[in-house]
Amino acid sequence: MGDLTVKPWKRHGMDRLYVNLPDGTTVAWADRPTKVVTIKEQRYQGEALALLRQHLGSSMTLRSASAQSAADHPEARPGEAARHPELPKVTVADDLAENRPGAALIEAIAARGPSPAKRLLMRALRRPSEWDSWFAGLEGERRVGRELARLSPRGWRVLHGVPKGNGGDIDHLLIGPGGVFSINTKCHQGASVWVGDTMAKVNGGQPAPYARASRAEAAYVQGVLERHCGFPVPVEPVLVFVGVTSLHRAATQYTVRIYQEREVSALGPLTGRLTAAQIDQVYAVARHRRVWLRS
Repeated sequence: MGDLTVKPWKRHGMDRLYVNLPDGTTVAWADRPTKVVTIKEQRYQGEALALLRQHLGSSMTLRSASAQSAADHPEARPGEAARHPELPKVTVADDLAENRPGAALIEAIAARGPSPAKRLLMRALRRPSEWDSWFAGLEGERRVGRELARLSPRGWRVLHGVPKGNGGDIDHLLIGPGGVFSINTKCHQGASVWVGDTMAKVNGGQPAPYARASRAEAAYVQGVLERHCGFPVPVEPVLVFVGVTSLHRAATQYTVRIYQEREVSALGPLTGRLTAAQIDQVYAVARHRRVWLRS
Protein backbone atom coordinates (compact mmCIF):
# COMPACT_ATOMS: atom_id res chain seq x y z
CA MET A 1 0.00 0.00 0.00
CA GLY A 2 2.98 2.26 0.45
CA ASP A 3 3.24 2.68 -3.34
CA LEU A 4 -0.24 4.19 -3.70
CA THR A 5 -1.09 7.77 -2.82
CA VAL A 6 -4.35 9.66 -2.39
CA LYS A 7 -4.64 13.07 -4.02
CA PRO A 8 -7.59 15.41 -3.38
CA TRP A 9 -8.98 17.27 -6.39
CA LYS A 10 -11.54 20.07 -6.48
CA ARG A 11 -12.55 21.69 -9.73
CA HIS A 12 -15.76 23.02 -11.31
CA GLY A 13 -17.98 22.04 -8.35
CA MET A 14 -16.55 18.51 -8.08
CA ASP A 15 -14.83 17.12 -4.98
CA ARG A 16 -12.86 13.90 -5.51
CA LEU A 17 -10.06 11.75 -4.21
CA TYR A 18 -7.75 10.05 -6.72
CA VAL A 19 -5.68 6.98 -5.85
CA ASN A 20 -2.53 6.99 -7.98
CA LEU A 21 0.55 4.90 -8.64
CA PRO A 22 3.96 6.58 -8.26
CA ASP A 23 4.02 7.36 -12.01
CA GLY A 24 0.71 9.25 -11.73
CA THR A 25 -1.52 6.51 -13.19
CA THR A 26 -4.97 6.58 -11.57
CA VAL A 27 -6.13 3.19 -10.25
CA ALA A 28 -9.29 4.41 -8.47
CA TRP A 29 -11.17 7.57 -7.66
CA ALA A 30 -13.93 8.54 -5.24
CA ASP A 31 -16.60 11.21 -5.23
CA ARG A 32 -16.47 12.68 -1.74
CA PRO A 33 -20.10 13.89 -1.40
CA THR A 34 -21.67 10.59 -2.54
CA LYS A 35 -18.82 8.28 -1.38
CA VAL A 36 -19.06 6.40 -4.69
CA VAL A 37 -15.76 4.71 -5.49
CA THR A 38 -14.79 3.81 -9.05
CA ILE A 39 -12.11 1.13 -9.44
CA LYS A 40 -10.14 1.34 -12.67
CA GLU A 41 -7.46 -1.27 -11.95
CA GLN A 42 -8.98 -4.29 -10.26
CA ARG A 43 -5.66 -5.65 -8.99
CA TYR A 44 -5.32 -2.59 -6.74
CA GLN A 45 -8.89 -2.69 -5.44
CA GLY A 46 -8.10 -3.88 -1.91
CA GLU A 47 -5.28 -1.40 -1.35
CA ALA A 48 -7.23 1.48 -2.88
CA LEU A 49 -10.29 0.84 -0.72
CA ALA A 50 -8.17 0.60 2.41
CA LEU A 51 -6.65 4.00 1.63
CA LEU A 52 -9.99 5.61 0.80
CA ARG A 53 -11.57 4.31 4.03
CA GLN A 54 -9.14 6.54 5.92
CA HIS A 55 -10.78 9.54 4.24
CA LEU A 56 -14.38 8.43 3.66
CA GLY A 57 -15.09 5.87 6.38
CA SER A 58 -16.51 2.41 5.77
CA SER A 59 -19.82 3.37 4.13
CA MET A 60 -18.65 3.53 0.52
CA THR A 61 -20.42 2.44 -2.66
CA LEU A 62 -18.21 0.44 -5.02
CA ARG A 63 -18.48 0.74 -8.78
CA SER A 64 -16.26 -0.74 -11.47
CA ALA A 65 -15.02 1.52 -14.25
CA SER A 66 -16.38 -0.94 -16.81
CA ALA A 67 -19.89 -0.38 -15.45
CA GLN A 68 -19.74 3.32 -16.15
CA SER A 69 -20.60 4.90 -19.47
CA ALA A 70 -17.68 6.84 -20.93
CA ALA A 71 -20.10 9.22 -22.58
CA ASP A 72 -21.80 10.08 -19.29
CA HIS A 73 -18.66 10.07 -17.15
CA PRO A 74 -15.54 10.79 -19.22
CA GLU A 75 -13.64 11.52 -16.00
CA ALA A 76 -13.85 7.82 -15.05
CA ARG A 77 -11.43 6.94 -17.85
CA PRO A 78 -8.58 9.40 -17.49
CA GLY A 79 -6.10 7.00 -19.03
CA GLU A 80 -7.98 6.67 -22.32
CA ALA A 81 -7.70 9.08 -25.23
CA ALA A 82 -11.48 9.34 -25.59
CA ARG A 83 -12.95 12.57 -26.93
CA HIS A 84 -15.02 14.80 -24.69
CA PRO A 85 -18.68 14.21 -25.71
CA GLU A 86 -19.22 17.94 -26.36
CA LEU A 87 -16.08 18.35 -28.43
CA PRO A 88 -16.70 18.22 -32.19
CA LYS A 89 -14.20 16.60 -34.50
CA VAL A 90 -11.32 18.98 -35.15
CA THR A 91 -11.19 20.42 -38.67
CA VAL A 92 -8.09 21.60 -40.50
CA ALA A 93 -9.13 25.21 -39.88
CA ASP A 94 -9.49 24.59 -36.12
CA ASP A 95 -6.42 22.37 -35.69
CA LEU A 96 -3.78 24.30 -33.74
CA ALA A 97 -1.25 21.57 -34.55
CA GLU A 98 -0.96 23.32 -37.92
CA ASN A 99 0.34 26.51 -36.29
CA ARG A 100 3.97 27.51 -36.69
CA PRO A 101 5.91 29.20 -33.87
CA GLY A 102 4.86 32.85 -33.71
CA ALA A 103 1.55 32.15 -35.46
CA ALA A 104 -0.31 35.01 -33.78
CA LEU A 105 2.45 37.51 -34.61
CA ILE A 106 2.62 36.27 -38.19
CA GLU A 107 -1.11 36.96 -38.60
CA ALA A 108 -0.87 40.39 -37.00
CA ILE A 109 2.10 41.44 -39.13
CA ALA A 110 0.42 40.16 -42.30
CA ALA A 111 -2.77 42.07 -41.49
CA ARG A 112 -1.37 45.37 -40.21
CA GLY A 113 2.40 45.39 -40.63
CA PRO A 114 4.67 46.88 -43.28
CA SER A 115 4.96 45.29 -46.69
CA PRO A 116 8.15 43.31 -47.45
CA ALA A 117 9.30 46.17 -49.73
CA LYS A 118 8.77 48.80 -47.04
CA ARG A 119 10.53 46.66 -44.49
CA LEU A 120 13.56 46.28 -46.79
CA LEU A 121 13.62 50.04 -47.29
CA MET A 122 13.52 50.75 -43.56
CA ARG A 123 16.28 48.22 -43.02
CA ALA A 124 18.44 49.78 -45.76
CA LEU A 125 17.91 53.26 -44.30
CA ARG A 126 18.40 51.88 -40.77
CA ARG A 127 15.25 53.59 -39.63
CA PRO A 128 13.65 52.28 -36.42
CA SER A 129 10.05 51.15 -36.72
CA GLU A 130 7.15 50.49 -34.34
CA TRP A 131 7.20 46.96 -35.78
CA ASP A 132 10.77 46.20 -34.70
CA SER A 133 9.61 44.68 -31.41
CA TRP A 134 7.07 42.53 -33.27
CA PHE A 135 9.71 41.10 -35.57
CA ALA A 136 12.05 40.55 -32.60
CA GLY A 137 9.26 38.74 -30.77
CA LEU A 138 8.59 36.58 -33.82
CA GLU A 139 12.24 35.59 -34.05
CA GLY A 140 12.23 34.77 -30.33
CA GLU A 141 9.21 32.48 -30.63
CA ARG A 142 10.77 30.75 -33.62
CA ARG A 143 14.00 30.11 -31.71
CA VAL A 144 12.12 28.68 -28.72
CA GLY A 145 9.95 26.63 -31.08
CA ARG A 146 13.06 25.00 -32.54
CA GLU A 147 14.27 24.08 -29.05
CA LEU A 148 10.90 22.60 -28.10
CA ALA A 149 10.81 20.52 -31.30
CA ARG A 150 13.90 18.69 -30.02
CA LEU A 151 11.82 17.21 -27.19
CA SER A 152 9.47 15.19 -29.44
CA PRO A 153 11.62 12.00 -29.34
CA ARG A 154 11.02 11.93 -25.56
CA GLY A 155 7.24 11.78 -26.02
CA TRP A 156 6.44 15.50 -25.86
CA ARG A 157 3.87 17.34 -28.01
CA VAL A 158 3.98 21.07 -28.66
CA LEU A 159 1.44 23.63 -29.87
CA HIS A 160 2.12 27.24 -30.85
CA GLY A 161 -0.01 30.37 -30.84
CA VAL A 162 -2.88 28.94 -28.77
CA PRO A 163 -5.63 31.61 -28.73
CA LYS A 164 -7.26 32.63 -25.45
CA GLY A 165 -10.95 33.33 -25.24
CA ASN A 166 -10.22 36.43 -23.13
CA GLY A 167 -7.78 37.82 -25.70
CA GLY A 168 -4.16 37.28 -26.64
CA ASP A 169 -2.50 33.92 -27.10
CA ILE A 170 -0.25 31.38 -25.41
CA ASP A 171 3.11 31.37 -27.17
CA HIS A 172 3.76 27.63 -26.72
CA LEU A 173 2.03 24.75 -24.96
CA LEU A 174 4.20 21.72 -24.16
CA ILE A 175 2.42 18.46 -23.30
CA GLY A 176 4.21 15.31 -22.23
CA PRO A 177 5.23 12.84 -19.51
CA GLY A 178 6.16 15.63 -17.11
CA GLY A 179 2.78 17.37 -17.42
CA VAL A 180 1.77 20.51 -19.30
CA PHE A 181 3.84 23.68 -19.52
CA SER A 182 2.44 27.05 -20.53
CA ILE A 183 5.41 28.84 -22.09
CA ASN A 184 5.73 32.60 -22.49
CA THR A 185 8.62 33.83 -24.64
CA LYS A 186 10.28 37.20 -24.00
CA CYS A 187 12.88 38.53 -26.45
CA HIS A 188 15.31 41.11 -25.00
CA GLN A 189 18.36 41.09 -27.21
CA GLY A 190 21.58 41.89 -25.35
CA ALA A 191 19.77 42.73 -22.12
CA SER A 192 20.34 41.82 -18.48
CA VAL A 193 17.17 40.44 -16.86
CA TRP A 194 16.20 39.91 -13.22
CA VAL A 195 13.06 37.94 -12.33
CA GLY A 196 11.38 38.20 -8.93
CA ASP A 197 8.27 36.62 -7.41
CA THR A 198 5.82 38.67 -9.50
CA MET A 199 7.85 41.15 -11.53
CA ALA A 200 10.87 41.26 -13.83
CA LYS A 201 13.30 44.05 -14.64
CA VAL A 202 15.11 44.45 -17.95
CA ASN A 203 18.37 46.37 -17.69
CA GLY A 204 17.22 47.64 -14.30
CA GLY A 205 14.22 49.41 -15.82
CA GLN A 206 10.61 49.58 -14.75
CA PRO A 207 9.18 46.32 -13.34
CA ALA A 208 7.05 44.23 -15.71
CA PRO A 209 4.54 41.65 -14.36
CA TYR A 210 6.05 38.72 -16.28
CA ALA A 211 5.95 36.12 -13.48
CA ARG A 212 2.49 37.06 -12.25
CA ALA A 213 1.07 36.96 -15.78
CA SER A 214 2.69 33.56 -16.41
CA ARG A 215 1.06 32.08 -13.31
CA ALA A 216 -2.32 33.44 -14.35
CA GLU A 217 -1.87 31.99 -17.82
CA ALA A 218 -1.02 28.54 -16.43
CA ALA A 219 -4.12 28.63 -14.20
CA TYR A 220 -6.24 29.51 -17.23
CA VAL A 221 -4.76 26.62 -19.24
CA GLN A 222 -5.36 24.18 -16.39
CA GLY A 223 -9.00 25.23 -16.07
CA VAL A 224 -9.68 24.79 -19.79
CA LEU A 225 -7.95 21.40 -20.09
CA GLU A 226 -9.48 19.90 -16.93
CA ARG A 227 -12.95 21.04 -17.97
CA HIS A 228 -12.67 18.98 -21.15
CA CYS A 229 -10.42 16.11 -20.05
CA GLY A 230 -12.24 15.29 -16.81
CA PHE A 231 -9.10 14.42 -14.82
CA PRO A 232 -6.41 16.47 -13.06
CA VAL A 233 -4.03 18.09 -15.55
CA PRO A 234 -0.85 19.50 -13.96
CA VAL A 235 0.12 22.78 -15.64
CA GLU A 236 3.24 24.81 -14.81
CA PRO A 237 4.14 28.32 -16.00
CA VAL A 238 7.42 28.85 -17.86
CA LEU A 239 9.18 32.07 -18.85
CA VAL A 240 11.81 31.74 -21.59
CA PHE A 241 14.11 34.71 -22.28
CA VAL A 242 15.70 34.95 -25.71
CA GLY A 243 18.88 36.81 -26.59
CA VAL A 244 19.70 38.04 -23.07
CA THR A 245 23.29 38.36 -21.89
CA SER A 246 22.48 37.51 -18.28
CA LEU A 247 19.48 36.12 -16.41
CA HIS A 248 19.10 36.30 -12.63
CA ARG A 249 16.35 34.70 -10.56
CA ALA A 250 15.29 35.81 -7.10
CA ALA A 251 16.03 33.22 -4.42
CA THR A 252 12.31 33.11 -3.59
CA GLN A 253 11.25 32.52 -7.21
CA TYR A 254 10.06 28.93 -7.37
CA THR A 255 6.51 29.16 -8.76
CA VAL A 256 7.58 29.89 -12.36
CA ARG A 257 10.26 28.04 -14.30
CA ILE A 258 12.76 30.55 -15.72
CA TYR A 259 15.00 29.63 -18.67
CA GLN A 260 17.08 31.01 -21.50
CA GLU A 261 16.09 29.46 -24.83
CA ARG A 262 18.79 26.80 -24.85
CA GLU A 263 17.80 25.70 -21.33
CA VAL A 264 14.29 24.49 -22.18
CA SER A 265 15.83 21.06 -22.88
CA ALA A 266 15.76 20.67 -19.09
CA LEU A 267 12.04 19.88 -19.45
CA GLY A 268 12.76 16.82 -21.60
CA PRO A 269 13.67 14.30 -18.86
CA LEU A 270 10.66 15.19 -16.66
CA THR A 271 8.19 12.35 -16.23
CA GLY A 272 5.62 10.78 -13.91
CA ARG A 273 2.82 13.35 -14.30
CA LEU A 274 0.83 12.08 -17.31
CA THR A 275 0.53 8.61 -18.84
CA ALA A 276 0.90 8.11 -22.59
CA ALA A 277 -2.88 7.80 -22.99
CA GLN A 278 -3.46 10.94 -20.94
CA ILE A 279 -0.95 12.82 -23.09
CA ASP A 280 -2.93 11.79 -26.17
CA GLN A 281 -6.19 12.98 -24.61
CA VAL A 282 -4.83 16.32 -23.40
CA TYR A 283 -3.24 16.94 -26.80
CA ALA A 284 -6.49 16.06 -28.61
CA VAL A 285 -8.31 18.66 -26.51
CA ALA A 286 -5.59 21.32 -26.56
CA ARG A 287 -5.15 21.31 -30.34
CA HIS A 288 -8.83 22.25 -30.84
CA ARG A 289 -9.16 26.00 -31.41
CA ARG A 290 -12.83 26.10 -30.34
CA VAL A 291 -11.97 24.73 -26.89
CA TRP A 292 -9.99 27.89 -26.17
CA LEU A 293 -12.24 30.40 -27.88
CA ARG A 294 -15.29 29.17 -25.94
CA SER A 295 -13.50 29.41 -22.58
